[in-house]
Amino acid sequence: MKIAVVGCGALGSYYGAVLCRSGHEVHFLLRSDYDAVRQSGVAVYSPNGDFNVRPNCARDPSEIGAAELVLIGLKTTANDVLPRLLPPLIGPDTAVLTLQNGLGNEAAIASLVGAGKTLGGLCFVCLNRVAPGQIQHIAHGTVIMGEYGRPSQARTHRIAAAIAASGPPCSVTEDLAAAHWEKLVWNIPFNGLGVAGSAGLEAVERGRMDPDRKPGPCLTTDHLLDNGRWEKLVRELMIETIRAAQALGLAVSDAAAERQMDRTRNMGAYKASTLIDFERGQDLELESIFLEPLRQAEKAGVSCPRLTKLCDVLKELRIKFFAP
Repeated sequence: MKIAVVGCGALGSYYGAVLCRSGHEVHFLLRSDYDAVRQSGVAVYSPNGDFNVRPNCARDPSEIGAAELVLIGLKTTANDVLPRLLPPLIGPDTAVLTLQNGLGNEAAIASLVGAGKTLGGLCFVCLNRVAPGQIQHIAHGTVIMGEYGRPSQARTHRIAAAIAASGPPCSVTEDLAAAHWEKLVWNIPFNGLGVAGSAGLEAVERGRMDPDRKPGPCLTTDHLLDNGRWEKLVRELMIETIRAAQALGLAVSDAAAERQMDRTRNMGAYKASTLIDFERGQDLELESIFLEPLRQAEKAGVSCPRLTKLCDVLKELRIKFFAP
């Protein structure tokens, strides 16, 4: 396939690199990493084996042209650039697969390219971009993907088979909405508490920052699971997320919480993506990962006191560090 990768951070670079290694014609749409990737390619350091690939590099989507598959790895905070970036990449048979976190991304893309071209994917993977064009793959890598608003098509299974053949396990779901909420069972507590933890445990518990307290370091996954009070908050947020999904009629089981806890214990001192963004001074993916799930929970009549307080602290941190 001819594949265009839009958003070449850790996520886009990793999945683009494994597809490139498999022999697909992969094009990276790059900004700050353009010179590094054009000169040295993309290096992936992985417990499954290190490798280096040399994808095609472009600064403008018009240099790539219509692709068979467009992978979206952008942070959702950058979705405002999609109306400019996507049109040159779209042809009659193009499929657009967003790998972004949270809710609402498929709808936004469908408004630009059409629902029939839109797919959603969820990546269960531990990755960090350690330098321009250099990706540290720590663990996992599974992709679950599905069509937006309709049953899987033949092309859905072709794309999934191509991803699986490149290395990462990939399966097709007939219930993309439920898959999104099951990932939120992990994303909400570990991304949210990891960042909000910089304001202190008491701030998260009461939903309000101490104006005189200087934020401390963000919290890695091991810290959140090794401290009893933090672990309690993790579980409470997971349960609220599951209850919200169930109230929306989605098949997310109670067992999802323990499954995510067990998976996380194998990650060690992992920094979730939102922590890294926050430490680098990049805006938080507040809307898609936290606020939209809370709105949907409230519409479904589910009380989420822990999520409400977490959102309040994250909004305060966002205003404190990112307000214009």
